[in-house]
Amino acid sequence: MKRRLSREREDSPSSCEGPTDSCKRVRQPTEDSGDLPPDWARLPQEILLHIFQFLPLLDRAFASQVCRGWNEAFHMPELWRCFEFELNQPASSYLKATHPDLIKQIIKRHSNHLQYVSFKVDSSTESAEAACDILSQLVNCSLKTLGLISTARPSFMELPKSHFISALTVVFVNSKSLSSLKIDDTPVDDPSLKVLVANNSDTLKLLKMSSCPHVSPAGILCVADQCHGLRELALNYHLLSDELLLALSSEKHVHLEHLRIDVVSENPGQQFHTIKKSSWDAMVRHSPKFNLVMYFFLYEDEFGPFFRDEIPVTHLYFGRSVSKEVLGRVGMNCPRLVELVVCANGLRPLDEELIRIAERCQHLSAIGLGECEVSCSAFVEFVKMCGRRLSQLSIMEEVLIPDHKYSLDEIHWEVSKHLGRVWFPDMMPTW
Repeated sequence: MKRRLSREREDSPSSCEGPTDSCKRVRQPTEDSGDLPPDWARLPQEILLHIFQFLPLLDRAFASQVCRGWNEAFHMPELWRCFEFELNQPASSYLKATHPDLIKQIIKRHSNHLQYVSFKVDSSTESAEAACDILSQLVNCSLKTLGLISTARPSFMELPKSHFISALTVVFVNSKSLSSLKIDDTPVDDPSLKVLVANNSDTLKLLKMSSCPHVSPAGILCVADQCHGLRELALNYHLLSDELLLALSSEKHVHLEHLRIDVVSENPGQQFHTIKKSSWDAMVRHSPKFNLVMYFFLYEDEFGPFFRDEIPVTHLYFGRSVSKEVLGRVGMNCPRLVELVVCANGLRPLDEELIRIAERCQHLSAIGLGECEVSCSAFVEFVKMCGRRLSQLSIMEEVLIPDHKYSLDEIHWEVSKHLGRVWFPDMMPTW
């Protein structure tokens, strides 16, 4: 009995060994047990790189201070191929900005790694100048995509033209494989486009340059003539010409996928030129599946040249008031129409125009109506004719005018029945 008690005392913690020490001894892992704590410093770099790609830049910077291995991963070229410079003035913008020290580090250590770059600037001239200063230092990189995004006007347009062109030319000359270029609302001009073409004609696939007043129709025609791989193009209507459409329809050119045209009136009563139907026909023959997106910001008396003949528009947006007559012409001459948005019309019901659009536009699948008027009966008939192909039906409640056949309460059920899903009018515009 005494021997058993003495053994138990020997096996139990001694009086000089506290409970804390005992726990430490018990929990201490052994090499044979396989319970060693993970050594995060030895995490394979490919896994660490994958994790870092999901971290915000600031968190990634904090993580780089953990150990030498993580710091090396922070500077791996793969993490710096895509970067967005956010340039804002704290006094005039609530948006975050890329820290100046980080910009210096990127230019010093990672400029030759950059491939997909964008600049997001506020309306201040200082931010636009900072973007140009960075561009002018990218002499060792070969960008594949470049986007200049102004969150508010005027931004780049307030810069001296020569300063902007000089910075942009640095990128055009050093980037021999530029495939995507977004330079809306900038003072880019014809000579700089020639530099772009001379160095990137074989790789350029996307060009967005709406609201570039220093570019002429001849300048954009030069791009279309030389860049036969161009698949997406966005520009203002004043740059559109019959010659441009024919160049995009040539045998050398690939099939165009997306053409966006902004039709904007700078002054009331502005005159607009007409594009021949034969030019549009050539475009459709060459690229039968291309999307033609047109945004109209015109006054009612400026629509004279438009929709007189058939036009292959697929997505049509009216940002200002448009007359019943113009919408009637849309129904007659836009057979490829897929999406239609009318922000305003007036106080005359659009019953006949909607019915004509439903009859003639057999591909229509989305429509939005704002400050317009349509009788409930005509609207139900429109939905019935289009049927379940209407994947998006965004109609403001005040657009619908009750009549002898339907009230606002009844139209909800009737429209839902023809759509095959529950539908309600919108309280706020969704387009």
